Amino acid sequence: MKIPYISIALLVALVLLSFFGTDFYTHSPYLLHKDAILLPPSAQHPFGTDRLGRDLLARVMEGGKVSLSIGVGSAVIASLLGLIIGVSSGFFKGKTDKLIVIMIDLFLTFPTFFLLLALISYMSASVWVLVFIISVTGWMGMARLIRSESFAISNKPYIKVLKAAGVNRLKIILKYFTPLLAPIFFISFTFGVGGAILAESGLSFLGIGIMPPQISWGSILSEGKGVVDIAWWLSFFPGLMIFLVIYALVNISDYLQSKTNQKERVL
Repeated sequence: MKIPYISIALLVALVLLSFFGTDFYTHSPYLLHKDAILLPPSAQHPFGTDRLGRDLLARVMEGGKVSLSIGVGSAVIASLLGLIIGVSSGFFKGKTDKLIVIMIDLFLTFPTFFLLLALISYMSASVWVLVFIISVTGWMGMARLIRSESFAISNKPYIKVLKAAGVNRLKIILKYFTPLLAPIFFISFTFGVGGAILAESGLSFLGIGIMPPQISWGSILSEGKGVVDIAWWLSFFPGLMIFLVIYALVNISDYLQSKTNQKERVL
């Protein structure tokens, strides 16, 4: 499979647009214009305006900062949690593994999105609260993958020799486990970013995610659902941003998966 240059370029472009676009596009995402309510896309407002006359392109760029930050932040924490828990389960085995399996199964008993809804109902939503909640509900898949691979690695002869020789456990994990687990980690991480962005968008669309004055792609979508029949651009452009990010991440994940499978066939 060829390197997905288009997807990588698309992802980089969206990140640059979100975090640095406001340095060049000077319209305020918060400034109200009573004479520019629900204007369609034009040269002055490329993405049109919303029900309060605010420039939609500026709001999409500002919302991208929040959505991408939540996506990356949640994926980093969830992936690290899954890595630590999965390696611990596969390396130590025995009672540690049984306890971890029970914990994973307990979390997987509840549908993830309903677990998100239950947790968010007890907390006031903010960027960091959403990062924490999405991370807490998103580490199980990574942990199961890492646990399975860690079992295979721990059964290799050289690992058994290192354990018998009394080599420091942390050194074994960092030096011999981590490089072999890196491909799985990065594949799960890319999927995790997409999943976290979708989770945040879903919560914000339902009105229980990011709250004003903060903006996210999901909250912009939510604002546009009431006027979608007369102002299609309010829902189309934030939805397009979410689609493009997920599309790029899925392609990158597929590429990483194919490279990992090739290495496994060679080995």
